Amino acid sequence: MKGHLLPGILAEPRTEAERRPDGSIVLRNPDAIATPSRCVGDWLVEWAGRDPTRIFLAERPVPGAPWREVSYGEAHARVRAAAAWLLAAGASQERPLAVVSDNGIDHALIGLAAMHVGVPYAAISPAYALMSQDHAKLKSMIEFLDPGIVYVSDAGPYGKALDAIASHHTGRVVTSAGSRDGAVRFDDLLAASDDAAVDAAFATVNHDTLAKLLFTSGSTGLPKAVINTHRMMCTSQESRRVNWPILQAETPIVVDWLPWSHTFGGNHNFNMMLRNGGTLYIDAGKPAPPLIGTTIANLKEIGPNILFNVPRGFEMLADALRDDAEFRERLFGTVKLMVYAGAALPQNTWEAMNELARETTGKRAPLVSAWGSTETAPLATDCTFLAERSGNIGLPGPAIEVKLVPNADKLEIRVRGANITPGYWKRPDLTEAMHDEEGFYVTGDAVRFADPDDPNAGLFFDGRISEDFKLSSGTWVSVGELRVKAIAALDPVASDIVLTGQDRDAIGFLVFPNLPACQRIAGLGEGASAREVLDHPAVRDIVRRGLQALRADGGGSSRYATRARLMEAPPAVDRGEITDKGYINQRAVLSGRKDEIALLEGDDPAAFVDIDG
Repeated sequence: MKGHLLPGILAEPRTEAERRPDGSIVLRNPDAIATPSRCVGDWLVEWAGRDPTRIFLAERPVPGAPWREVSYGEAHARVRAAAAWLLAAGASQERPLAVVSDNGIDHALIGLAAMHVGVPYAAISPAYALMSQDHAKLKSMIEFLDPGIVYVSDAGPYGKALDAIASHHTGRVVTSAGSRDGAVRFDDLLAASDDAAVDAAFATVNHDTLAKLLFTSGSTGLPKAVINTHRMMCTSQESRRVNWPILQAETPIVVDWLPWSHTFGGNHNFNMMLRNGGTLYIDAGKPAPPLIGTTIANLKEIGPNILFNVPRGFEMLADALRDDAEFRERLFGTVKLMVYAGAALPQNTWEAMNELARETTGKRAPLVSAWGSTETAPLATDCTFLAERSGNIGLPGPAIEVKLVPNADKLEIRVRGANITPGYWKRPDLTEAMHDEEGFYVTGDAVRFADPDDPNAGLFFDGRISEDFKLSSGTWVSVGELRVKAIAALDPVASDIVLTGQDRDAIGFLVFPNLPACQRIAGLGEGASAREVLDHPAVRDIVRRGLQALRADGGGSSRYATRARLMEAPPAVDRGEITDKGYINQRAVLSGRKDEIALLEGDDPAAFVDIDG
């Protein structure tokens, strides 16, 4: 094992490696887990009994406003009332609850109420309602679900989406705020009461009961609805408890924005708090320039002991920490574990966080990562040590096996365990194809060993096999690895990068810029257009020097780009180019940006930055 241990916070990494004659390698964690709970509802019942006044959830719209808080005892009572109403309204395993909203207390309570009585809960990304122009994907999802209930937090901002889907379902609409003809107010649900019906339904819920439907991002067509059973989610949390002793040593306190429509925010973060009696402060901020200030204010006030974020979030936090000594002292003084996932963390952000931590506490930042997918609920591998560099996703968690299979000069990672989905809802064709002959889930992701001679040193994510491509020379381009290096090399101009060049002589970069950083570099007035900012010589010079730095690192034409185009239009939700977590879908961008690729590969030198000027 190469790295530093955190005794009492993280378990020491252990794995058993089986090397097979066909070149595949199976890794197993020898640690056992406790018997998983019967269902998610058992966690709520447990904590409502053990500590009913402990705060479970808190939210507020803006910094400085009072927190609206709900204790475990209050949550349990409200969940039972809402569950009684859902049953009376006809919700069932065949007619699920669809939630189209950001994170919020009422969102959590109605979702828990559904799962409490065996009604599947499908959280749909609010981006499909609030950022979409045609609501095409939302309409398809709602029609596919055929929900008995549709919940939105506010009928005002979600009004257009409700209008768009009105002819695509026959369910009842519930809203916490705003007015809409025929809609039921969430508070009215809490007046319902039918203890016998709720108790009877709760008693039938078991490991195999369908609890959630989580949609994949879906680069083309309708996203797949991944079945999430109670067994999956409960098993995943027992694995988490073994690997993170801190959860049993102290009450977890988290300030988190990660959306519950994704497995990271919903199945990992939310469920972890519920399983361990934690307090979750629902963050109204996000890693975006208008909202990052809300996140910072909440972190300063609450002082969480565990911090979750995506790479873009840590990049923005690092920028804020440099200029705010009070924030540095507060964050590094209370947070015992910082977790990034959803995408690889660029090395420059990793180094920045460690440097800031050392300046503040004399120690490096407690940064770790993990890897999984919607189909794995989500924990599959877990880094339980402070690695030597960014990107180490660790080893399989307890009760989880991974198989590494040679594929196109890489090792494809496959996963087996009780945390794996039984399939895709209403899609037996996709379900049949998702497992190999040994029952391992075929992920399509690739990994590599940190040290081939020491499996305990962990694994590095090595990209999506389907994203990699060959140059005309026949050389493979590792998209995932080069993307991360390129973002660091083009810092601070690049927010994200998509690689082009399949069957061509050289790689090209489509760069989604960090426009505020580019504006500072260009030094132009507020009236300057985005194109004027991106075409400024100072901005282009940083990009050119970044391209040259990648070439100087060596490794040949598959390791650097000769051209980069800075794009004005941000990634589009309607085309599936970006998720709520800010992860760029390479294939969707390449499919929808043919005009940008033509400019990148064309003859107009003003349309791109050339490596040699």
